[in-house]
Amino acid sequence: MPAPGSRRPPPLLLLLLLAAACSCGPAGAGGGGSCELSVARGGELYSFALAAPTPAHRHGVLSEDGFYKVAVNDSILWFQLCDEMLFNFDPPMCLNCEGCGGPLRCGTQCSALVSNNIGGYDVCTTLGSLSKSHLSLIDENNPQKGVVVKMFSSKCSISVSVLCDSIVAQVPGKFVISGDCDYATTFKHPSGCARSVSASGNGWGWLGTLFITILSLLGGYILIGAVYRYYFLGIHSVEAIPNLQFWIGLPQRIKTMFVPATRSHVSYSRDALGAYTPGNH
Repeated sequence: MPAPGSRRPPPLLLLLLLAAACSCGPAGAGGGGSCELSVARGGELYSFALAAPTPAHRHGVLSEDGFYKVAVNDSILWFQLCDEMLFNFDPPMCLNCEGCGGPLRCGTQCSALVSNNIGGYDVCTTLGSLSKSHLSLIDENNPQKGVVVKMFSSKCSISVSVLCDSIVAQVPGKFVISGDCDYATTFKHPSGCARSVSASGNGWGWLGTLFITILSLLGGYILIGAVYRYYFLGIHSVEAIPNLQFWIGLPQRIKTMFVPATRSHVSYSRDALGAYTPGNH
């Protein structure tokens, strides 16, 4: 029960504070997630969103089966991009799956797993997880070529190159191993194609960044000022918003800036009878 004399903020003030707090949130800059990447090259901004739907693939680059599977000799590689793997059929049956779901749910708590036949037994090794993943360009000088998704575990890694192909999706058919436990595979997919926007012509560019920065600073000013006036000055109403009268009168101030300009074009001329009549020029 609240102490005597304490008052709850009015709903309107809470809504205003919440709106100001949202405006101070981080403005989108660069890549926003493990499967998103934005890079600028030669005056163009190239953006990748592997999990975004395409006309032919509603889940983007994600396998609709819940996993990709590649078998080479006695080794089997499973992986999923932009998410953890999900097995509704054909789950991994191998030993040492503690790092990826355990023996009962093997493969369901990581994003990449490999099974190698050792001494007649299939032994699993976790290669990577969604939380430990990184997205980069295949060719730094040619963003249109595609991207590489690299995932890590404590001792191993997997690099999946997603080549740009706007027409077909070709699932991986092989993988290679380098070092002790670094795997790599490649396949083609429309999600590997970048969306490019001119950094100087179309798009927001620096003007958009400036606009978002101004809004964020304004939101922070309103939020901090309202909190100070409410808790330290005891103003428990909408008047807690700093300079409220200024914001209320701002539209009228802007309007009056243009009204005199229209009246200044009205002049006066003398007619034949000596009277002055207004005339527009």
